Amino acid sequence: MSQPTLHDLHRPLGSTGLLVSPLGLGTVKLGRDQGVKYPNGFQIPDDQEARMLLKLTRDLGINLIDTAPAYGRSEERLGPLLRGQRQEWVIVSKVGEEFADGLSRHDFSATHTRMSVERSLQRLETDFIDLVLVHSDGNDLAILEQCEVYQALAQLKQEGKIRGYGFSGKTVDGGLKALEQGDCAMVTYNLNEQAERAVIDYATAHHKGILVKKALASGHVCLSPGIDPVRASFELLFDRPGVASAIVGTINPLHLAHNVSTVAQVLGKN
Repeated sequence: MSQPTLHDLHRPLGSTGLLVSPLGLGTVKLGRDQGVKYPNGFQIPDDQEARMLLKLTRDLGINLIDTAPAYGRSEERLGPLLRGQRQEWVIVSKVGEEFADGLSRHDFSATHTRMSVERSLQRLETDFIDLVLVHSDGNDLAILEQCEVYQALAQLKQEGKIRGYGFSGKTVDGGLKALEQGDCAMVTYNLNEQAERAVIDYATAHHKGILVKKALASGHVCLSPGIDPVRASFELLFDRPGVASAIVGTINPLHLAHNVSTVAQVLGKN
């Protein structure tokens, strides 16, 4: 039986004009192995392994790639690895969180936002980023109401440096507020955590984009024997029409292929 792909299952990300695969590749593991919440340790892949992973990702029909300044060297590595392929990828990056010397710090000022996006453009070797999300520290409403990050992103969008912007937050109130003006919200939604469902439903009603993080509960999901946790997770997700894509951060080619097969099955029966 041939390996299913997602080439024919790309879907709109809200009203951004972007078409994305229902699975996206999260790239924290390409750049950072400190202070990450995974059940098992891992080694950051070398360039050859990373190149093969990205080729497999593309061959499986995934066009969405998720990175961030907070992912260590992820952006810097992706620039050279994706050379000559820019039109084949929808690239999502972030602003607001920096990671250095094993510590995260946050800055949601207009100055830092612009600096961060300009730096991401250089690192990724591109003149535009498809989507930039605010990497929240959890104080979602305070960031949106008291900081200049969203205004700065709106300006960068007007300048054509980014095609869309939004918010990767931690609260329902933050997600709803972020979608009033922004194009997309990234929410946590999985078998263990479904508090942010209201954000997905709001996005569906208002034609906004939804990306899901921790779709597989960062590898922690457990179910009763005989039930495939990956399949159950994706069935839950794609039962919500507002969900455009789930970001899964794997560097294991077998896991990647299994995830793609499962999503193709789940969406194939809809």
